[in-house]
Amino acid sequence: MKVMPLEETYNRRLPLYGALKIDSVEVFLEESKNTFEEMYNSVFPYVLELSNFKFHYLLGEGAFARVVLAEYKEFEGSFYAVKAISKRSLIKNNQVKTALNEKRILQSLNHPFVIRLEYFSKDHSFIYFVLPFICGGEMFTHLKIWQKFEENVARFYAAQVVLGMEYLHNLDLVFRDLKPENLLIDHYGYLKITDFGFTKKVLKRTYTFCGTPDYIAPEIISGKGYSKAVDWWALGVLIFEMAGGHPPFVSLDQMKKFTKIIKCQYLFPKEFGDEMKDLISKLLETDVTKRFGNLKRGVEDIKLHEWFKELNWLKLLNRRVASPYVPKDAETVSSTYFPHMKPKTSWKISAQDRFSKEWRTSSCT
Repeated sequence: MKVMPLEETYNRRLPLYGALKIDSVEVFLEESKNTFEEMYNSVFPYVLELSNFKFHYLLGEGAFARVVLAEYKEFEGSFYAVKAISKRSLIKNNQVKTALNEKRILQSLNHPFVIRLEYFSKDHSFIYFVLPFICGGEMFTHLKIWQKFEENVARFYAAQVVLGMEYLHNLDLVFRDLKPENLLIDHYGYLKITDFGFTKKVLKRTYTFCGTPDYIAPEIISGKGYSKAVDWWALGVLIFEMAGGHPPFVSLDQMKKFTKIIKCQYLFPKEFGDEMKDLISKLLETDVTKRFGNLKRGVEDIKLHEWFKELNWLKLLNRRVASPYVPKDAETVSSTYFPHMKPKTSWKISAQDRFSKEWRTSSCT
């Protein structure tokens, strides 16, 4: 096997948008595993000073981070979503390794339906993930607008998630946080899976309790250990929510919700088609040994299911299937798709590096 210089490997990453020329899903997955390992264990070459960017809007903020719309000054009109993560918060909450694991994963990803790291930066107070700006925003927002998707739209997006999870699992990664908030819709109507804060390399089993309550698999709740099959459970929840407008396990009391999940207590809406119901029921299987995606044929059981019978998987991977839903005016920055958007507020950056000791041994480039 020919080994390319590292920067050439990064330069060969897939275009973020438009039609592709992937000849074989199997060959693509095999080559992806090799390049992922190379990039995961490397020093990321695209490190920039923050002064290269002009900041426009605050798109959202969470416990440790805020996401800001930024323009690369050298290329006018080239926009990015910059995730600024507080070093102080990471250290206080013992999340340094988690953040750096996310960074290493992001720098190594290369798939049509998965987000990736474009640039990296840091200063005395923050580390910065410079990510592609996906101007359609979160699927969650679109679901709130439309209340639910038509079945063909739900199928189109579910299929992209299947291909994305197939790719991640091939890399021995468990995503662990599939939900509409972590699916971005681009201006062509295609998906990008985002937010790899819970993603972990798992060869056998792991035991960490994490995820979003509506989407947590029963084996996570039971605490007996779990693996990649939790993502296929979450796919079942996602299909249900996309087509029904709400997740299958609903309760204001979290413990009651978990009880419903463990007992798999849910009802299908009347409008659900038989094929979609059959696939959902095979994904929402509490017995992991019987769950679709985790059987002998793996993901093929899902891809060959009747609900996807009309779908050309290679054509979809190459983004050559017309999207049944294209966000209106998604080529502009719209508050419709970013409801929490507001003018950028400044944040203080320490004049001294107060966290040099904690970050000295961290792979931060």
